[in-house]
Amino acid sequence: MADRTPNEPGDGDGIRTLPFPVDLSVGGVGIQVGPLGTERLWHADDPLERVHRIDFHVVMLFTDGPVRHMIDFAEYEARAGDLLWIRPGQVHRFSRTCEYRGTVLTMQPGFLPRAIVEATGLYRYDLPPLLRPGAAQLAAVQASLANLQREYEDAETLPLSLHTSVLRHSLTAFLLRLAHLAASSAEAARRQADTTFTLFRDAVEKDFATNHSVSGYADALGYSRRTLVRAVRSATGETPKGFIDKRVVLEAKRLLAHTDLPIGRVGAAIGFPDAANFSKFFQLHTGQTPVAFRAELR
Repeated sequence: MADRTPNEPGDGDGIRTLPFPVDLSVGGVGIQVGPLGTERLWHADDPLERVHRIDFHVVMLFTDGPVRHMIDFAEYEARAGDLLWIRPGQVHRFSRTCEYRGTVLTMQPGFLPRAIVEATGLYRYDLPPLLRPGAAQLAAVQASLANLQREYEDAETLPLSLHTSVLRHSLTAFLLRLAHLAASSAEAARRQADTTFTLFRDAVEKDFATNHSVSGYADALGYSRRTLVRAVRSATGETPKGFIDKRVVLEAKRLLAHTDLPIGRVGAAIGFPDAANFSKFFQLHTGQTPVAFRAELR
């Protein structure tokens, strides 16, 4: 099975999701590699400083900084030698004031086979987007990315089918290095090693819109509530309820920021059929009403 794109809301909900710009790729292949600059666009009519959502993978390797970049409503500051890894479905925004310098890789879902997708952790949304390699790791990543860029730009010496195959192999080598870098952090290694937390995390990602109950997840996974509490606290430092609520709040923010759905329908979409209960929940966790949060971003 090929790489996949996360389920997206229907076309009528107003979320501005930018597709992979195939027309900008050399030879129309499913990746792009090139210089990163303030003038770069995914699409001509969509300035990057606007908050937007993407349906493709983005990796940025910076040669200058600092650069501030918003991903899923969290601000990250990247310096020279840092990488930002943004996955399909995540909302993000480029800074209006910072200059972006370095190399950017974009990849269309479906370009790599499933085995490589799993090995490289392309959909590990629990891992932090900001990566800070050591000197040796950075040198290896830079060399791998430079090789991938050379292969990408060489569209003359091979037929398109072979060119695409070579790109897949070069991209796999780069992503395997990136995945190792991500997994080598203490936080990532701790989370990855905890099977109980991993199963809980995946279940929440699948069912957060309909299930907000810690006991419900514990029963479904076959764990006691106490076991689940220990595993989640060890992996994240928070309670299972806090983890669930954080995911629900994130989705609420996405819908409020990027759709014109009425407040009641936003609440219903994440498991609050009563609009008043949704408003109380949102204000408790953010300090703002849904109406105020939306107005602040418009």
